[in-house]
Order: sequence, then structure tokens, then C-alpha cells
Amino acid sequence: MKFIVLFEDAASAPGDVRQRYMQAHLAFLERHVGVIEAAGPVADVEHKGRDGVWIVDAESVAAVEKLVHEDPFWETGLRASVSILAWRQVYAGGERLI
Repeated sequence: MKFIVLFEDAASAPGDVRQRYMQAHLAFLERHVGVIEAAGPVADVEHKGRDGVWIVDAESVAAVEKLVHEDPFWETGLRASVSILAWRQVYAGGERLI
């Protein structure tokens, strides 16, 4: 089952926390390549990176929650909240999937 994971960054997080933990975060994503299909920050209208999105293919919400809590960013205080949404992909690569 596919999920969209939306992360909201904490306004109180240290300004350099993303940079300090980025290599560990990217290594984590690479270790989970079979599950985390895509990941990246989103930008506001001023093009300042903030928050994040994952597309995940996992067995359950519990499996996604486990991944979220294993991410090196999780314990740094960077994340204020996370939302896990079930997603039914109906279109990709120029093709209908239903």
C-alpha cells in the first residue's frame, strides 16, 4: 500500500540541524530504497526549504511509523509533526493505473 508522509519542521529547531544530519538522513533513505520511493523537502513561496514529503510503499501505517522514528532527523527536534496518509496512485508516467 502506498502512503504519503508529510513532515512539518519545528520553528524552534536549530537552523543548521538539517545540514548537520543530512548525510545520515540520506544514508537512511538509501538503506530503505525498497520502501521509500521518493523523499525531499518542500519550499515555501520564498524558496526556503522547510518541511518534507515521502512516498512510501509499505505493509501498514505501523511500518511507516517505524520508518519515521528510525530516521536520523526524528530525534534532532527538526520535526514538529508528521502525517501519514494512505494514497491510491491512479496516474504515473503518462499512464492510467486504474
